[in-house]
Amino acid sequence: MGSNLDALTTVFTEFYYWLTVALMFLIHVGFCMYEVGASRRRNHMHTLLKNSMLIPLVTITFFFFGWWLYWALPNGPWITGGIEWEAASANSPLSDTMGTNLSDRITGVFWAAFLLFSWTAASIVSGSVIERINSGAFWILAVLIGSGAWIIDASWGWHYGGWMVQILGYHDAYASGVIHAIAGGFALGVLVVLGPRLGKFAADGKARDILPHNPWLVCVGLFLIYTGFWGFYVACNVPLIDPGGIGGEITGETWTATTIYLTPTTLGAITFNFLMSLSGGMMMGYFVSKGNAFWTYSGGLAGIITASAGNDLYHPIQALIIGGVGTYLAYKLHFWVENKFKIDDAVGAVAVHGYAGFIGLVICGFVLWGHPSSPYEGYATINPLGNFIGAIIMFGVLGFLPGYIASRILHSFGILRIPKDIELMGLDFGTALEEEAAANEVKEAELAMASNK
Repeated sequence: MGSNLDALTTVFTEFYYWLTVALMFLIHVGFCMYEVGASRRRNHMHTLLKNSMLIPLVTITFFFFGWWLYWALPNGPWITGGIEWEAASANSPLSDTMGTNLSDRITGVFWAAFLLFSWTAASIVSGSVIERINSGAFWILAVLIGSGAWIIDASWGWHYGGWMVQILGYHDAYASGVIHAIAGGFALGVLVVLGPRLGKFAADGKARDILPHNPWLVCVGLFLIYTGFWGFYVACNVPLIDPGGIGGEITGETWTATTIYLTPTTLGAITFNFLMSLSGGMMMGYFVSKGNAFWTYSGGLAGIITASAGNDLYHPIQALIIGGVGTYLAYKLHFWVENKFKIDDAVGAVAVHGYAGFIGLVICGFVLWGHPSSPYEGYATINPLGNFIGAIIMFGVLGFLPGYIASRILHSFGILRIPKDIELMGLDFGTALEEEAAANEVKEAELAMASNK
């Protein structure tokens, strides 16, 4: 490791990211509780397994190709350059860094932090489609967004050399767009094809409110997501960095922390802004929903997500106001889209993550207009047009379109949605009966063969 100072820096950085991974795991405990609480009793086990099984599936695929994509595609490719073969090869599944290697103590925990972001993107989609999607179809979609679409958008707009940062001045420090807008857009694309739950809309088209089975579980789940978000925010930073050690292209003293773009920040700054944006969202959620507990707590999450794009640079009062504005607009958009287009988003995931994330990017472009997007020379500064185009890319191009196209393909094969009779019976019981019927058919076939002999 070199000097004692280098050794301490390495050990600290390793532990720093390891701790963020442990904290972010609480996000997925929260998502499981939240989804089960929001679903009806007859769908609990299906809902739980659908969401939890994305963990091994996305982990394996992210190891084999998702991580490679992040390092390979910051240039587009062929927008600001070609494929970054050298950087990608160092992060391919068979490279020395992707395994037990005492000379590299950072890659494993940094990879894991990004992996937890991948789980989050897939879990956001999971909540919106509960009680009617086929588990196998969802797992295909989870791999598509978790190890494909979101990591491409991270390479474009969250890599310190990403083409969107260079050309557009795109700024998204804590992932309003990179994780949340893309997941919300992807979920919307799936929902357009999947259709609403049976009974969600009356014969006259009016939406029925399908209440959560267990609002207390939903509440606790959301508070666990808030808790995990601390790890999420911290994982979006680089804890210790020396500008002289990254190519000599940045001048300045050693920073105690930077954003993912290598611009200076502090944990104190994001602590102020995290809590203020959470508070703004919860207050607005309570106000606009007239005290509805589900939307009050979801409003807190929407407030954080709206302000996340610029929470490295906002003043706490700005974070408070922006969190409230985003929550108000996301709530209104949720019900307008539901009634206008008959979209059944079971937990409001498209609104809380997608609309809030999109709005947050647009607001960030205006509020931080003119700030440097990067410490590197020649990069565009933060601006409204760049962040608006970035929001469209995140929500629409890399979010909605892949979700819609993949769902159309799955639907054409008849595997996207659970059959109507099973949905009416309940996915837990219906799936079990299907398995029992299949087993009985096998037994009958064996008996028939035996009798023929």
